[in-house]
Amino acid sequence: MIQIDQLDFWYKKGRPVFQNLSLSLHPGHIYGLLGKNGSGKSTLLKSIAGLAFPARGKCMVNGIPSVRRSVSLLEDLYFLPEEIYVPRLTPAQFLRNTASFYPRFSIADFYSHLRVLDVDPAEVMSSLSFGEQKKVMIAFGLATNTSLLILDEPTNGLDIPSKVQFRKLIASGLDEKRCVIISTHQVRDLDSLIDTILILDNHRIVVNQPMDELTEKLLQSGKYPKMDLELFFNAATTDGGQLLALLVKGGGHE
Repeated sequence: MIQIDQLDFWYKKGRPVFQNLSLSLHPGHIYGLLGKNGSGKSTLLKSIAGLAFPARGKCMVNGIPSVRRSVSLLEDLYFLPEEIYVPRLTPAQFLRNTASFYPRFSIADFYSHLRVLDVDPAEVMSSLSFGEQKKVMIAFGLATNTSLLILDEPTNGLDIPSKVQFRKLIASGLDEKRCVIISTHQVRDLDSLIDTILILDNHRIVVNQPMDELTEKLLQSGKYPKMDLELFFNAATTDGGQLLALLVKGGGHE
């Protein structure tokens, strides 16, 4: 579904965000994109969505260059940025104005997701708290039923019960035709949700590993007594490459 080849990107000349970054992502998976603050997670997601333009390389979504932002691409892709703007409309009014852009949008799913997330569809969105606004947009994104769902820091602003419901909704919304990419710095929010971990560090993807294979490999090494996603992330980005060497030896590192 997503093919990124030799992507270079920078905001300032001589200070690269990515260098020669290549990545393949496939439907039927929930990818967790992790990285330190400023590592380029949001820029990578925007590149996939066609909202950032690389200096070199290409990003293809279903064989279409994402930078073209074609209708066929946009109607099958939903991107929720970290910072959101909501209009002075109720969720019901927003639905009537926007849902038609997505051919597989489900009105029933939208209202069901709002109920699960405890959001009143009659409230004006701009008057809601940031967390409530986020929940409306998460519900809408899931209801689009696009084959590509990109969520940048979706749990920011959510309380603990809402994070639990968010994980349940994302897991239930996955099928073999849908690819979900979630970026977060709140690593524990992705525990038990993602099936593949991506770690962006030093301008490239340093880990691209299915969670079950990663867990087995780390346990077999004897170095880590159990799988803890936050501890693993810290080790992968601070241990001087020892953990990555272990993954390479096991054949699971890209």
